[in-house]
Amino acid sequence: MDKEPGAFLTIGELADELGVAQHILRYWETKFPQLKPLKRAGNRRYYRPADVAIAKRIRQLLNEEGYTVKGAQKALREDRGDTSAEQSAEPPSPAQPLATPAVPLERLRTLRDRLQAALDG
Repeated sequence: MDKEPGAFLTIGELADELGVAQHILRYWETKFPQLKPLKRAGNRRYYRPADVAIAKRIRQLLNEEGYTVKGAQKALREDRGDTSAEQSAEPPSPAQPLATPAVPLERLRTLRDRLQAALDG
């Protein structure tokens, strides 16, 4: 069942779309004040398009660019000034990271290669 673009998503639908567990989304809500889904009866969450864009940006910062939670919080603040979910539904361009990841990617790659060599050797 595909929804129309712009339709609200449940936590399960967003978790599937992002490839993260539902508890991760609930955790992000505690760490990123910009992520504020609507809550209805029974505390059921509904993510608006702006919430979806913010969640995608958080996932990108944490899982793809290697930011810590603290670094991602700072990057999100810098992305939109003092962000609120109602501002822009479009995340900033990922081509220009706004802050330095906690560990430089080249160092992570070197460590990965050394670990792989140790496992192979």
